[in-house]
Amino acid sequence: MKMHFCIPVSQQRPDALGGRYVLYSVYLDGYLFCRVRYSQLHRWNEQLRRVFGNSLPPFPPKYYLAMTASMADERRDQLEQYLQKVTMDPNMLRSDVFIDFLKLVQLVVSHKIGLCQELLGYFGLFLIRFRKEGKLSVMKKLADFELPYVSLRSAGMENCKVGLRKWYMDPSLDSMLMDCTAAVDLIHMQALQDIEQEWAKPTQAQRQKLEALQKEDNQTKFLELSQEVRHYGYLQLDPCTCDYPEPGCGAVLSVGNDEISCCITLPDNQTQEIIFQMSRVKCWKVTFLGTLLDVDGPQRTLNQNLELRFQYSEDSRWQWFVIYTKQAFLLSSSLKKMISEKTVKLAAENPEMQIEVPEQGKSKKCHIQQSQKESSRFPPRKSKIEIAKADCVFGTIKEEDL
Repeated sequence: MKMHFCIPVSQQRPDALGGRYVLYSVYLDGYLFCRVRYSQLHRWNEQLRRVFGNSLPPFPPKYYLAMTASMADERRDQLEQYLQKVTMDPNMLRSDVFIDFLKLVQLVVSHKIGLCQELLGYFGLFLIRFRKEGKLSVMKKLADFELPYVSLRSAGMENCKVGLRKWYMDPSLDSMLMDCTAAVDLIHMQALQDIEQEWAKPTQAQRQKLEALQKEDNQTKFLELSQEVRHYGYLQLDPCTCDYPEPGCGAVLSVGNDEISCCITLPDNQTQEIIFQMSRVKCWKVTFLGTLLDVDGPQRTLNQNLELRFQYSEDSRWQWFVIYTKQAFLLSSSLKKMISEKTVKLAAENPEMQIEVPEQGKSKKCHIQQSQKESSRFPPRKSKIEIAKADCVFGTIKEEDL
């Protein structure tokens, strides 16, 4: 897929030494992507050239004398052609050097919203589809190496956007974010959205208290009370089908807090609530069953037909449960996240304890027992994590440069 870059405008800015430099506004498919200097793009080109050699298009040469207006306009045009030619090569689009270009812009955006660097790992980018009547669906978690823009366009779905959500399944981990105002704002907005979407299910009394705290603009107390709300911090999947207690039953899955909560609709339209504890899940696997030609809006699209089956200990015997959902990979990622968080938590509580994390499709050699919550209050973070400054092909980009 071709990505259309253009540099329609540039502007001069004063530098710290009293001189001036040119800042180029790079647009991607008609929208402002970033603003960069020639020197930053030049360093990026040098790294690309070390990987791809002479297959790269020529880069505009340096000027060692002051540029005239016509020379500046010519360089802008040359840089635009360079970006357009680079993005025509799919190998370059997938390269680490090119991906780092987008990662840097994403990192600077995190600074613009005030999110602490050590907390970036608690959040992730997701493909989110907005449906009728305000309903939304989280379609997938973008991997760290994915290009958000490319993934969004490749999804080929209407009303789909890239959204920022917290990426942890243990609600008690909210406590790690309470010292950062931007992080509190983000998880508070998500809590409001999850309640509005009926993913989190407060009682009537809890809803009244939450509404009162919202009017008081007391985000901390709001999030403390949210910890007591059923399915707070869970990820709810779209309605799907399963084979329990019999094939063809409808199901709505909510995943979080070390469990899979299923609301199953039986053939007689009665509902049944079933909870699968992760401590009793032995393994799981995702299977691609083929494709179904489906109608999605005005276009006909080829949709995936997936299943996730997991082996579960019930009544002292192992049994397979099958879930048919297009969000099977998102569900699998959520299960792995819960296992990982439980492992880290147990390792911190028992430093000498060795735990082997189960992998998708493999058995785990020890069962992780669920620990009881001590309190819903938020303790402050005990320590700050120092992040080393990584080498960056763009050097230092200031907030005003974006």
